[in-house]
Amino acid sequence: MMPSAFTLCIIVLVALATLGLPIGLSMIGASIFYLLFAGLDPGTAAEQLLNGLYGSYVLLAVPLFILAADLMNTGSLTDRLLNFCLVLVGRFRGGLGHVCIVANIIFAGMSGSAIADAVGIGRIIIPMMTRDGRYPIAYAGAISASAAIIGPIIPPSIPMVVYALVSDTSIGYLFLGGVVPGLLLGVAFMVMNTLIARRRNYPVEPPVPLRQVPRVALGAFPALMLPVVLLFGIYGGVMTPTEGAAAAAAYALLAATLIYRAMSFKQLYGVLLSSAKSTTSVGMLIGGALVFNYVVTIENIPLAVQHFITGFHLSGFTYLLLVNAILLILGCLLEGTTILLVIVPVMIPTAKALGLDPVHFGVVVVVNIMIGLLTPPFGLLLFVIANMTKQPLRAIVREAAPFIFAAILVLAIISFVPETVLWLPRLIGYKG
Repeated sequence: MMPSAFTLCIIVLVALATLGLPIGLSMIGASIFYLLFAGLDPGTAAEQLLNGLYGSYVLLAVPLFILAADLMNTGSLTDRLLNFCLVLVGRFRGGLGHVCIVANIIFAGMSGSAIADAVGIGRIIIPMMTRDGRYPIAYAGAISASAAIIGPIIPPSIPMVVYALVSDTSIGYLFLGGVVPGLLLGVAFMVMNTLIARRRNYPVEPPVPLRQVPRVALGAFPALMLPVVLLFGIYGGVMTPTEGAAAAAAYALLAATLIYRAMSFKQLYGVLLSSAKSTTSVGMLIGGALVFNYVVTIENIPLAVQHFITGFHLSGFTYLLLVNAILLILGCLLEGTTILLVIVPVMIPTAKALGLDPVHFGVVVVVNIMIGLLTPPFGLLLFVIANMTKQPLRAIVREAAPFIFAAILVLAIISFVPETVLWLPRLIGYKG
């Protein structure tokens, strides 16, 4: 029996990816193969790619948030934020671990990228934690990687921009929906850090003298104002989220060059080059997914999945449990953007049919994908931190395990108590 065109398309996709072709190009190649095999115009692939990439205003937010994060990491904003966090929570048991988590919570209001947060904050906090052997290197790396997943959950968030693209959900309400879950993650990680620090007797940092507090706070003030400007601009009706991303990048550039005077033209060129490379990588994934999703639509896969699930008479609660399990497993194997662009669009119609709120569902999906960045064997943050600390991957995974458990506990809470996500959007006027 001859396999269907779609089956052959999947085989070609897996084969190309296995041979080492980037997943975005693999999706484009497999989709063109499908169009040829099905007797359709292969030029449709280019049409879908161009219409999707150049007809979506919201996608402009992605390169702008990437640029803002790179500017902050290079322009000493991160250093000043860490000093400010040291004043706030450095004096408690395991204080530098708390500093790392609080810094990521504050930084989350600026960058929207977990990798940017891990690299930017990790390059400073890991040497601080490991100086004179105060904390094991693997633990410092693990808490840096774990805290970095807060970044794309508290607004702004690049994954939420991508989810809004595939689900036609309001970015503004998605951003608001991520605030409470992000803070819950921060609290859960701080509790876990406290328990581990007490059990292992990690040191208490000497308190910062009171006379130095105003100077440290004043030095961090311009950096702290960035999330305020961004969020008040968006929810005050002054800017769209895409315009807010542009404002964040412009503010970070002004703060780094004019206020802190911490960036040369050579460094700025390096930042622009790095941001362009990251944007190209994400853009290729999005372009490939746009073409592949056209194939999925032709085959009516979302409707077929919806009918299949309906046959089991699942409730919204049970379906959400199933989605969590699937996404947590896929997070161990696939990159998050690929899951968002290829797998999640198939799940959305069934979620809507079962009465799940699209904002709640979107935030749950993003939290799942962020946990996937921490789970072996292919958790991207694990590789980034292992490379940064020169530690074996298994040592980072072992130290990160308690934080992964805490994150899954928070995921369960936000999944089955929807008000943890929807309370803030409804306060602003969300009617979903």
